[in-house]
Amino acid sequence: MRKLLWGLACLIVAVFGVLGAVLAFDAPVKPPPMAAVSNPFANVDFSDLAPVQTYSARDGVKLGFRVYAGDGAKVVVLIHGSSDDGSGMHALAKALRDAGASVYVPDVRGHGGTGHRGDIDYIGQLEDDLADFVAVLRPIHPNARVTLIGFSSGGGFVLRVMASPYEKLFDSFITIAPALPPGAPTIRPGTGGWVSVALPRIIGLQVLNRIGITWFNGLPIVAFATSPKAAHLTDAYSFRLAVDFGATRDYLAALGRSTKPFALLVGDSDELFYAERFAPLFRSVRPELGVTIVPGIGHIGMIVAPEGITAVRRSFLNLTAPIRN
Repeated sequence: MRKLLWGLACLIVAVFGVLGAVLAFDAPVKPPPMAAVSNPFANVDFSDLAPVQTYSARDGVKLGFRVYAGDGAKVVVLIHGSSDDGSGMHALAKALRDAGASVYVPDVRGHGGTGHRGDIDYIGQLEDDLADFVAVLRPIHPNARVTLIGFSSGGGFVLRVMASPYEKLFDSFITIAPALPPGAPTIRPGTGGWVSVALPRIIGLQVLNRIGITWFNGLPIVAFATSPKAAHLTDAYSFRLAVDFGATRDYLAALGRSTKPFALLVGDSDELFYAERFAPLFRSVRPELGVTIVPGIGHIGMIVAPEGITAVRRSFLNLTAPIRN
């Protein structure tokens, strides 16, 4: 018995030794800058970029957001993509404002000047931040219908919100080229070159989280192919930010349960995802689902190119149009 216990103790020490080595040394390697992500923004006019305002989250931290004021009958909360902050949604925000919506673009915690760059405090904090933000907006727009729209990782986050109790805060949802969980059939290898992941570290952290150890969740596990010229971008995510800023693994089940209006758009030349695979995947749970594939448009083009923006604007107007008897 003593030998058995000694052997078991040695095995435990060895396992945790390997985990410790993986956690310590397996950091993500930053990929080369990806021109398909950075170059399209060169054509955006940022001269009228809305200034950053702040609101207080439940932990007292001031979080940033931008406002594009419309007539107030419809409200859009617009969530940016991975690495970016709300400024990247500028062109789309203006188009939705011109369509009659009051558009609010938060800087998701961990991005831009909001919170600790590349990290959050716990998995689930982003949903709590969003709920706190809506609580600020509701007194300003007490009777407005609120649509949550997200792009890329922000689109995956829309699906996460739909799988949470906070779904009730919104009347409709639009996801643009959404980033789905690892292993989803829509994701190109290496996400088209946009991300590099520290897979052994991820596995190690998943093992620790399953036994309730979350001390190391602030370690970086994904790096992005950001341009060195864009100082506002976030180069890497911690484990807890990477998990929280995206879809849950039960996103299809949550979508199937939801009765809220929902639409999905993607460019047919998306460099990160296989555009043609979204419709069969999502319609497996909602056969009537509106899926729009925009010809000739890449990933970033969905939020900066006229064709992409027009498609999102049209989808928003159709989704929020009054129901006629």
